Amino acid sequence: MIERDTLVTHLHALLEADRYKDYGPNGLQVEGKSQIRKVVTGVTASLALIEAAAAEGADALLVHHGLFWRGQDGRVTGWMKQRLSALLRHDINLIAYHLPLDAHPSLGNNAQWGQRLGWVADARFGDQDLGFIGSAPDPDGLTLAALVSQVEANMGRAPVVAPGDGRVLKRLAWCSGGAQGYFEQAIAAGADVFLTGEISEPQAHYARETGVAFLACGHHASERHGVQAVGDHLAARMGLSHTFIDLPNPA
Repeated sequence: MIERDTLVTHLHALLEADRYKDYGPNGLQVEGKSQIRKVVTGVTASLALIEAAAAEGADALLVHHGLFWRGQDGRVTGWMKQRLSALLRHDINLIAYHLPLDAHPSLGNNAQWGQRLGWVADARFGDQDLGFIGSAPDPDGLTLAALVSQVEANMGRAPVVAPGDGRVLKRLAWCSGGAQGYFEQAIAAGADVFLTGEISEPQAHYARETGVAFLACGHHASERHGVQAVGDHLAARMGLSHTFIDLPNPA
């Protein structure tokens, strides 16, 4: 058992949260119990995840996508009321880290995603250096078909593919979540393929015109691993009980 403030202070330092200009507040978003024994982790602070965390006996819920984002009007109605009511009713601390959880060099979404695919980044690119890029494990590179099969096996879903020109893939770039806007920067960094969670209309044209392949692998699917790794770290480092809950999401 540890103090809530001790946990949040540790996470803030571990994830270097103050380095990042983000879209919402990182750290404690909703205050609950002062003493924490059980941490539940998950991707998004949805009502379903909050209720599942309560059923697990969570004292703290650690997520990648919290409740509060830049541009919200601040009214506590509808879905916001429901989520806040559930957190307060069960006295659960909601702790959220967004960009810091994408970027951490070993525990972050991009590091963990690359690790599961057998890739090691040797450089960063994009806004706040969130994108990772490295060489294919095989010096001869990968075919696009082999990469798609690997990704589908790892992610449990088929990616949306803009195939490029069919070149051998030697430089692999990736950035979890909704980073389709980083595609041009990945191309400029020398990538033969870029993987992220989502695709928008322009990326298909860029792939066709530059020859660089683009894979959209699922926003949720590409962001499951970081928060789970941080939860496992807390269990090992602080002796907390940890459960990761993965709620299916088609996005």
